[in-house]
Amino acid sequence: MTTEVAELRVSFDTVVDVESLALAAKHAGRKLALLPTAGKDRTLLQIAESLDRHADQVLSANAEDAAEAAKLVDRGDMSNALYQRLLLTSEKYQGMIEGVRAVARLDDPSGKVLAKTLLDDGLVLEKVSVPLGLLAIIFEARPDAITQISSLAIKSGNAVILKGGREVERTMRAVLAAIQDGLREVGTIDSAAVTGVYGRASVEELLKLEGIIDLVIPRGSNALVQHIQNHTNIPVLGHADGVCHVYIDAAADVDMAVAIAVDSKVQYPAVCNAVETILVHRDIAPVVLPALAAALEAKGVKLRGDTATSELLVRHTVELVGEDEWHTEYGDLIAALRVVDGLDAALDHIERHGSHHTDAIVTEDAAAASRFLDEVDSANVLHNCSTRFSDGFRYGFGSEVGVSTNKLHARGPVGLEGLVTYKYRLLGSGQVVKDYVGKDARTFKHERL
Repeated sequence: MTTEVAELRVSFDTVVDVESLALAAKHAGRKLALLPTAGKDRTLLQIAESLDRHADQVLSANAEDAAEAAKLVDRGDMSNALYQRLLLTSEKYQGMIEGVRAVARLDDPSGKVLAKTLLDDGLVLEKVSVPLGLLAIIFEARPDAITQISSLAIKSGNAVILKGGREVERTMRAVLAAIQDGLREVGTIDSAAVTGVYGRASVEELLKLEGIIDLVIPRGSNALVQHIQNHTNIPVLGHADGVCHVYIDAAADVDMAVAIAVDSKVQYPAVCNAVETILVHRDIAPVVLPALAAALEAKGVKLRGDTATSELLVRHTVELVGEDEWHTEYGDLIAALRVVDGLDAALDHIERHGSHHTDAIVTEDAAAASRFLDEVDSANVLHNCSTRFSDGFRYGFGSEVGVSTNKLHARGPVGLEGLVTYKYRLLGSGQVVKDYVGKDARTFKHERL
């Protein structure tokens, strides 16, 4: 390592110039990209051990963050949804540790030969997967994002800079301390490869680093994502909001529909794949809506809805939804209910008011299910199951760096495959282009190998 780069290696809790820290991470990432899979896996397992040893420090730091956040909630300066995201129980922390170990067991996405073509004798073209480079992750609350993203970055050969919200800053410092201890204990990856920055000003500095940072991944509110998308020339991967739907078709099993809708709303209402609007076919609404309303209210869910829903639920309190409110991500125990004339009306509503994140249909009609899965233009489309399944861990990706509603590069829960790109390697034996043009030109073979 050069003296210049050595001077850039600093503890994450030291105040440093953001560009210098990014250059150090970039340098560390180039070495990480060359590390064999076994070395990455050994490092991840050591990080898991280090996280386990640091459990008391991390949970103590999170308790301090939670105590400060509770005051903000009481003053109305923080939503309850955000508060719930930052809370870290011992059980949830152990899940974070197991998530790191799960990533170690996954297949390495980098360094794979994706395609091989014989252009001519002695001239072979290879398409090979390679890491993206340096990732910048900007997130609100969610301590589990720190371990998920760090482990996925290491396994895919990418360096990463994390920037958590002020509400989770103590927790982030403690978790990063454990991760960096694990990196130092193994010694094969420079600890600068996984680092963090703090303070609001650091976000703006990160967003200026076009040419150094290769991808920005925001995880948080609509306002956060839109701010990042509007203030950087660096590619941004993510989604602005999660307005997810469950459509209960006329051919739905009522008990199944109620169970799926309730799970989609209450299992974890603060996350982006929780359902916000439940659409019900008019023919089944008189049966489904009373059962659904009772089940939701039993879980403490506040009901909102259209006029038709209100008329069918006269024994329940239903707040009317304005026509301009259907694109609302509540992130809380609030559900919007709407009666629709059929599948076409449901498809139109989702296209007009959805966020292309996750949408589900409950039906026993195979043709209706097929149309829904084919025609809903969302990253995740589901049949007869909860929207909460649209998750990197549940999909078998080990973890996720986030959910993307983009259509280029990566879509849906983004795991390891979304953190690599590819390059072409052309292996020759003295060939020159002039031999392949003109009257006596050689002919390309273009044979797939």
